[in-house]
Amino acid sequence: MPAGVRVKICGLGTPALVEEAASAGAAYVGFVFFPKSPRHLTLEAARAAALAAPVGVAKVALTVNADDAALDAITAEVPLDMIQLHGSESPERVAEVRARTGLPVMKAVGIATADDLAALDRYATAADQLLVDAKPAPGGPLPGGNGIAFDWTLLKGRRWPLPWMLAGGLTPDNAAEALRRTGARQLDVSSGVEGAPGEKDGELIRAFLRAAHA
Repeated sequence: MPAGVRVKICGLGTPALVEEAASAGAAYVGFVFFPKSPRHLTLEAARAAALAAPVGVAKVALTVNADDAALDAITAEVPLDMIQLHGSESPERVAEVRARTGLPVMKAVGIATADDLAALDRYATAADQLLVDAKPAPGGPLPGGNGIAFDWTLLKGRRWPLPWMLAGGLTPDNAAEALRRTGARQLDVSSGVEGAPGEKDGELIRAFLRAAHA
């Protein structure tokens, strides 16, 4: 695998798991603020988890169509390095969030077919990073963390003028293949390192990072 692959472990909920992910080599740790998700955290729990992250590990808040009041509450309570927008936020809203929070913004874009790729170009001028994720099934309750992958060949030869991260259905078993087939240099995993929905497994986290860094 290419040197310098960076991994985000998303949906962490305790200081111990943050420390475990960081010690295994995670470059980012993610905290979910979305009540419909089994990984949703209170502000107090997220603050405790974020404070456990060592210097150099980026702390990311995942939000879904959050309003200004919600963003203000999160950023006031939780020490963060980045906001991840995982809803239907427009490029204009991405710029607003960056200006309001003073933090870099990662925008998630769901991909199912080649027609969905154009959205990535629209957000590339507004966001600081892109998260290329699998598009959820219509009407599904969660915009991400569903454990489904998309056709990685859609990304063949595709590049954007900003860092991007691959997500969707990644596991310790397919992380190396995902890197090889897409050319990604960053991976995001959540359900793929869980023993049950919302329950991270330390051994799976370590296995994923070993596979990504092999």
